[in-house]
Amino acid sequence: MNQEKQYTNKINRSIIGSFYKAFKSFIIITPMLLGVILLLGLFRVFVSKEMISSVFTGNIIQDTLIGSIVGSISAGNPITSYIIGGELLKGNVSLFAVTAFIVTWVTVGVIQLPFEISVLGKRFAYIRNITSFILSILVSISTVLTLSMIQ
Repeated sequence: MNQEKQYTNKINRSIIGSFYKAFKSFIIITPMLLGVILLLGLFRVFVSKEMISSVFTGNIIQDTLIGSIVGSISAGNPITSYIIGGELLKGNVSLFAVTAFIVTWVTVGVIQLPFEISVLGKRFAYIRNITSFILSILVSISTVLTLSMIQ
């Protein structure tokens, strides 16, 4: 009976510790999420739907390439890319462009390239980024086409 009580106390401490770590992570990420939300608000004010629709025409290849280029140049964590992607979908941007944007946002790092070169070497960094860029285009197109077949 005493062992069961010790085991229960150990589990309770680990659960409380897990909640504390999750809460701490949430507090750390909150300013970043608020910044993204504020930037999206500014984006909505200064960039009209007409401007977005003039860039994203509905052409699968063109939209995917533009989404990939913008995602490659941008930098951030995946959580913010989902928020931005959702806002782009609300602005009638094609799912091809949004998917390409999210995949390249996470896998390609043009902004981090100098650091990556210094750590991993120039050849490896370039090959990894170029390969990730090409594969992100293929993954985004195949993902959207697969989704369209399922629905």
